[in-house]
Amino acid sequence: MARILIKNGRIWNGESFSYGDIFTSGNKVEKIAESIRTDADFILDADGKIVTAGLVDMHVHMRGTAPSEFGIQAEMSCFPFGVTAANDAGSICGNEELLTQFALKNTVFVGCAIKDNHAALSALESLLERYGKRAVGIKVYLDTTQADVRDQTPLREVCEFADIHQLKVMVHCTHSPVSVRQIAETLRKGDIITHAYHGGENSSVADGFLGLMEAQRKGVIVDTGFAGHVHTDFQVFTSAVQAGILPDTISTDITRYSAYIRGGRYGMTMCMSIARTAGMQEEDILRAVTSRPAEVLGKEQEWGYLQEGRAADLAVLSYGKEGYELTDSAGNRMADEMGYRCVLTAVDGQVVYRD
Repeated sequence: MARILIKNGRIWNGESFSYGDIFTSGNKVEKIAESIRTDADFILDADGKIVTAGLVDMHVHMRGTAPSEFGIQAEMSCFPFGVTAANDAGSICGNEELLTQFALKNTVFVGCAIKDNHAALSALESLLERYGKRAVGIKVYLDTTQADVRDQTPLREVCEFADIHQLKVMVHCTHSPVSVRQIAETLRKGDIITHAYHGGENSSVADGFLGLMEAQRKGVIVDTGFAGHVHTDFQVFTSAVQAGILPDTISTDITRYSAYIRGGRYGMTMCMSIARTAGMQEEDILRAVTSRPAEVLGKEQEWGYLQEGRAADLAVLSYGKEGYELTDSAGNRMADEMGYRCVLTAVDGQVVYRD
């Protein structure tokens, strides 16, 4: 069995920081203490670095599960950025058997087609059967450029369907025909608004973020779904953060386009860097990429927390001269000389990435 010893780290357990060492044996975290002396197969000095449970990306598009034109190889889009578990948001290809083959731990929100302003519920039932227990939710594109949608009717239909099947609902709200407040009124506690800080018509800034505030008061999850710069207006995002309207979860919406075209080394660590540049505190950032998304996906007993006896899913992150620069579709530039970088990722006690 592989044994990993990480020394002198700033340890994020999912809710708070401490300092010390972590020892894993086999696929479990065996010990977390101020100082650990033991033999190990792999030793890393993490002085000045963050050691955290593997990051959880709420919104990705994996090859073989997402539509072929934008799906990306799951491990290569996640492991180099500290992500050990991810949710495919909008699955319409593949099946549960495919997902069991991924080293990346995963769940899916199956995609719901909309025709003539109504949800295609029969097709949705078929998809749910195909994905089995991997399916924990439904993705709805309330987007006039991608679906035949005119109001919140399809969303209401999906929420009623989700109630029966005990599933959550994620809403893509870019180019929505209705306001954020109307979306929030339709959703239930635990449902998700992704691309919450997009610009353009029916943006969250249109009512001074009152719609997002109402959503969060109701228990609706606000997710970034950054997508590089496509579904996020950096001015809207920064204004929201400065007003205290923080995202509950930070996600990449990574595709083969966002990974290789939008900003270069794009992944979860860059999204975390954007959030920090915008003014989010480090604790809020880390919570939004570990414990909070794990809880939203119903995986808090497995993902998102670094504790003795849990699966040895780890990420070691540095914060330093890791600059980035992105310009969104509205022409707003977001840049910083400083940023996060993944140094090491381990899944079930096996090193799967090392910088």
